[in-house]
Amino acid sequence: MVKLSIVILSWNTKELLKQCLESLKREIQTVGGAEIIVVDNGSSDGSPQMVEAAFPKVKLIKNKENLGFAKGNNLGLKEAVGKYIMLLNSDTTVGKGALKVLVTFLEKNGEDNLALSPLLMLPNAQPQIDYFMHFPNFWQIFLYHHPLWRPIALRVGPVRSLIAQEPAKEPFEVEQLPGAAIVASRKVWQEVGDLDKDYHFLFEDVDWSWRAQKKGIKLIVIPEAEVVHFGGGSWRKKLKENASRFYYQFFASFLLFVQKNYGSRARTFYKWAIISSFFLTLKPILAFKFWWHNGRQLNLWG
Repeated sequence: MVKLSIVILSWNTKELLKQCLESLKREIQTVGGAEIIVVDNGSSDGSPQMVEAAFPKVKLIKNKENLGFAKGNNLGLKEAVGKYIMLLNSDTTVGKGALKVLVTFLEKNGEDNLALSPLLMLPNAQPQIDYFMHFPNFWQIFLYHHPLWRPIALRVGPVRSLIAQEPAKEPFEVEQLPGAAIVASRKVWQEVGDLDKDYHFLFEDVDWSWRAQKKGIKLIVIPEAEVVHFGGGSWRKKLKENASRFYYQFFASFLLFVQKNYGSRARTFYKWAIISSFFLTLKPILAFKFWWHNGRQLNLWG
């Protein structure tokens, strides 16, 4: 049986994907071998051709169109045969020994009730703390997502603790794991289920983490295992093209999480908090659009 399956979703990230696969080439041997599954979400930049030419041992799934993060990754999860399964973003490079550290931790600490993430690092070697957020809350809307308050909020410890988990030197438990890099046993994936395809983009990992915790599964970050995360490999272009649509979708997914997991009353409260935040950050058109569509999901990729 294959010990580790690594599922990588890619959409027009050819060069980043190549770096990611190169970093994995040396690391999969440390866990006794692994299968790598690349799910290409209808790329037009030659990504699938690059994989076929440069990495012939990689299993490639070629979608005709962009199915989104949840559906794309779910296809890879369905094909994975490993004892452990890892979701890994294409805009990452895996640090030396990271896979071995993660697999060893699972083997020694009760793999059936754990899900892990490596410590995500920025290219400047600093921890990417905003990928270890608390579950959606009021403070994130008005502090983290406010352009003036955000730098202050992330620098002041007591305020930052309202928004995100503080990294530690030893393995530490978190509320949610980042979809950029999650590894768990096959049994855990089966128990928690696939990523929720109701989320068109973003918060799929937050919802998965919520469901995992409800089932008593501990979510732990392993600092000894480091993965460099460049961030936004697939969506940064969309952000530049249409920031308004991108931010709408971010908060629509935020609100969908609230609706699914906090209830309808909380949804109403958070909807008006989001609309108020748009006004406070001088985005009245976006506030009106969010009110008009009642915070429903829209197609970011259309």
